[in-house]
Amino acid sequence: MGLSVDVKKKMGNFYLNMQFQSESSRIGILGASGCGKSMTLKSIAGIEAPDEGEIVINDKVLYQSSQKINIKPQKRNIGYLFQNYALFPTMTVAKNIGAGLRGTKQENQKRVAEMIRTFRLEGLEEHLPGQLSGGQQQRVALARIMAYEPDVILLDEPFSALDMFLKDRLQQELVEMLKGYQGIVIMVSHSRDEIYRFSEDLIIMDQGTVVTSGKTKEIFDNPKRKEAARLTGCKNFSRVRRMDPHRMKALDWGVEFCLERKIPEDISYVGFRAHEFIPIWGERRKNCIRFQLAGSADLPFEKNFYLKPETGYEQGTKDEREAESGGESEGKKKKENICWFLQKDKWNILDEKGLPDYLQFPEEQLLFLN
Repeated sequence: MGLSVDVKKKMGNFYLNMQFQSESSRIGILGASGCGKSMTLKSIAGIEAPDEGEIVINDKVLYQSSQKINIKPQKRNIGYLFQNYALFPTMTVAKNIGAGLRGTKQENQKRVAEMIRTFRLEGLEEHLPGQLSGGQQQRVALARIMAYEPDVILLDEPFSALDMFLKDRLQQELVEMLKGYQGIVIMVSHSRDEIYRFSEDLIIMDQGTVVTSGKTKEIFDNPKRKEAARLTGCKNFSRVRRMDPHRMKALDWGVEFCLERKIPEDISYVGFRAHEFIPIWGERRKNCIRFQLAGSADLPFEKNFYLKPETGYEQGTKDEREAESGGESEGKKKKENICWFLQKDKWNILDEKGLPDYLQFPEEQLLFLN
């Protein structure tokens, strides 16, 4: 089993240059809206033809520009679950599920009945799509795909039109329903939670290209690139000046770090996730920032605090002084506040002690980024 995609396509001002390989059966593609995720799926499905490159699935060449190979969509054996599910509005649930089957009437009826049971659609066989809930429509669309046992299933933002409660429940259902499926499933989404829950391998896209790829959990733990860190939920970033292998200055935060870890020579940014701070009361400790509150927001399950960066150094380089003033090229651009998000199960410590004097950066949680 394996998937290899290396395609290029120009559409107006947008240029898709997508390259990745994976041996996984559950692949996630994460990126902001308009970054080329859906175009990648359409290229794999054969709905869109790339300008050049190749697409190979399980050693089967679906597209290869150099050999003029471009297998028609209906012969690629790929199931595509569209955002709106694309059910036939005048056909019943049973007929929708059987629409892609090519066996005898008896074989098709048997397969449809099997899918009705698998996807818990009993009693809805004669309903039209307009009579179904969003979750039921999704199950019908997936049952229709699974009925003809494709080699690959493509899920294009499958939960984007659903409310939060239904979205969470259907994510769990989808993972459960696909447990027995032996083929490759590729899901594209701009939701890091959906992708983290679903995928073994992850591709992060930005403006038509791959920012990073690899095992999902490893990328979330160590994204390596600033854009990858941002898309996986990191809120705090600063430019960095590396002083030596174990010391660096976060120019946008006004903080100097002294670390046991070795700091990479090519580091450009440091990132830090908003939930990872350790509150400190009393004397300043190593790798801390002063708690200077700029604003806050009380949410049902977490409190969000926004801190002012620390002021400049007594003596600093030209780059550091420019960072403190916003930079000569940036004029009076306002620096971003630092985010600290405290979840509900930790609120009691603020009730007991009040707001902290400092926030500490545990060094194992610092993200070294390019």
